[in-house]
Amino acid sequence: MNEITSFCQSFKKKFVPRPQNPRQPVRCWQEKDVLNDAIVDAYVIILRTKGCSWALSSGCTMCGYFNDSMFASISEEDLLAQFDTSIKGYKNQPFVKIFTSGSFLDPTEIPTRVQHHILTTLNNTAEKISVESRPEYVTEKHLQEIEEKIPLQKLEVGIGLETSNDLVREKAINKGFTFQDYLRATKLLQHQKIGVKTYVLLKPPFLTEQESLTDCLSTAKDTADSTDLLSLNPTNIQRHTIVEYLWNRDQYRPPWLWSIIEFLRQSTKLTDAFVKCDVVAGGSIRGAHNCGVCDKKVLHAIQQFSLTQDTEVFEGLSCSCQEQWRDQLHLESLSFGSLVDFSRWKP
Repeated sequence: MNEITSFCQSFKKKFVPRPQNPRQPVRCWQEKDVLNDAIVDAYVIILRTKGCSWALSSGCTMCGYFNDSMFASISEEDLLAQFDTSIKGYKNQPFVKIFTSGSFLDPTEIPTRVQHHILTTLNNTAEKISVESRPEYVTEKHLQEIEEKIPLQKLEVGIGLETSNDLVREKAINKGFTFQDYLRATKLLQHQKIGVKTYVLLKPPFLTEQESLTDCLSTAKDTADSTDLLSLNPTNIQRHTIVEYLWNRDQYRPPWLWSIIEFLRQSTKLTDAFVKCDVVAGGSIRGAHNCGVCDKKVLHAIQQFSLTQDTEVFEGLSCSCQEQWRDQLHLESLSFGSLVDFSRWKP
């Protein structure tokens, strides 16, 4: 076991999960998304599970979604009760997105019977169902079983690739799989006419702002033939993670919103995939942010681009902090790691 894997694992040893109701989902809500080139209402469900299998054994440097997990076995009946509660708020939105702490297709996290019940129930009304999975759970046998329940063309599978660079994924993210694993899974999904969504991580620890931006652009190019949708995930500070450990010691800064815009602008020239970015904790000190003055308007532009793919939404955006961002892109090459944001208060 390498050092970064052991370090990630150490946070789980100290972690004490909060008491959770195994029959209640984490959260459900409605939001806007794109389906068949039209902006539609989407219904989002986050199920509370035992936790990501990889997180339970080690985990990723930036991921704290295990904080909402049970960290213990959860019965099929409890998971079905969660879904029954979730579906009460469902108003037949054509697009349904289902998230867990890890992989929907992992039978040890979401048992096969529960997977099939959820998919067959939604098949009656949803035009598209999006789930997430690590590549090792994307198998021909598993997809054939699902095909007996729903048309596979309705399904979208998101994979958290984060980067096409195996060194960055192993040493900075500790993802636990390779780029070839991703390519194998996406090839199988494409063969079955299943939609592929690829998550790309902006600003893992130990990379400068410029290094990370360059890496994300390289990943967009490297995955151009493998994905239908590219979702940029700017790192945010989640509890009990290596990223939080570094942030508390003033050794890490979340990415600038200007870096997100730069990626979105350039990515349209590198891939034909639909490109989007949902900025979790955007504008806060724990999320991607600028100076605090321009954050709201920049976040709105990012949201509009994610629905329209129109780079013109970025025209006219300016702030004095852009120069500070540009300086950081150049100056960090002379330092080790990320420059820290001392200009905003940190609790």
